[in-house]
Amino acid sequence: MGTIKAICISEQRGTAKHELTCAELVQDWGIQGDAHGGKWHRQVSLLSFEAIEEFRAKGANVAFGAFGENLVAEGFELNKLPVGTRFQIGEALLELTQIGKECHSHCAIYHQVGDCIMPRMGVFTQVLKGGKIQVGDEITMLPPEADRPFTAAVITLSDKGAKGEREDKSGPLIEELLKNAGYNVVECLLLPDEKAPLQRQMIRLADQRQVNLILTTGGTGFSPRDITPEATIAVCDRMANGIAEGIRAYSMTITPRAMLSRAVSGIRKQTLIVNLPGSPKAVKESLEFVLPTLEHGLDILRGTGGECART
Repeated sequence: MGTIKAICISEQRGTAKHELTCAELVQDWGIQGDAHGGKWHRQVSLLSFEAIEEFRAKGANVAFGAFGENLVAEGFELNKLPVGTRFQIGEALLELTQIGKECHSHCAIYHQVGDCIMPRMGVFTQVLKGGKIQVGDEITMLPPEADRPFTAAVITLSDKGAKGEREDKSGPLIEELLKNAGYNVVECLLLPDEKAPLQRQMIRLADQRQVNLILTTGGTGFSPRDITPEATIAVCDRMANGIAEGIRAYSMTITPRAMLSRAVSGIRKQTLIVNLPGSPKAVKESLEFVLPTLEHGLDILRGTGGECART
C-alpha cells in the first residue's frame, strides 16, 4: 500500500510542472490538462517520494514536479517493479509500461546539481481506467496479470526505408502475423543499417519496456552495411542460436540461398531477440515456422512456464 504525496502537471511541453491538490485521470490519455497526455505508453509518470527525499538529503533543494513526474508515490521502489504492474487509486487503474527513460538533453535539475533521478528511477504508466485522484489517496499495487499476452516489438533495418525511399513491407507484415498469433505489439521501428542506434533501441526495449520478444528484419546478409547480427550479439547476455539455425535449416528446404543468412538469436535479461530475413516472403515463411515453438521459450523466460509446453 502506498500514498500519493503530490500531483503535478504542465500545460505545455518543455515547461516545469506545478502541483495540484486533485486531478482527473482520463482513460487511455493521462491526466486531464497535462501536455504529456496522449494515446501512447507514457501517459502518466511516477517517481518515488523516497527517491526524491534521498536526493534532497544530498543538498538539492527541489520541488515536487521538478523532475517532470506527474505523481509522487510513497511506499514503492518503483524502478524495481516489473512492467505490467498495476496501481489502483480509487476507481482509477494505471499499468506500468516503462522503467526509466532516455535522457537526450540534460534537464535544469541536472545542470544545477549534476544529477537527475527520473531517467533511472522514474516509471511510466498508461491509464486503463479513469477517475478522480487527490493528494493523500491510497495506492494499491497489483501484480501483472498472469494470463496477459506476450509483448513484442518489431525493428526494420533499411537505409532506403529510413530515408523514405522504399516502403517497408516486412515490418508491417511481422506486426500483422504477431497480432494474429495473439501478441501485443507495442512498438514498430524503422532504422537505418547502423549498429549504435540498433543496439540502443534493443537495449531500451528489453530493459525499459521489458518486451518479451524483439524481432528484427533486414541487415543479415553479406553487405558491409548489414550489421544486425553484430548488434544483436553485442546486447545479448546469452545466445539462443538454435532458433536462428532452425529458421535457416527450414529456409534451405525452400531456397539454397538461405545458407547465406548470418542471422542470430539471443536473450537479454527476459527478452528474446530474433533476427529475421529482409524480404516479406522470407519473413512470412520464417515466422510461420518458428512462432508455434517460441511460446514455450517465452513462457520460461517470463517465469510462467515449466517443462511442458503451453496448451
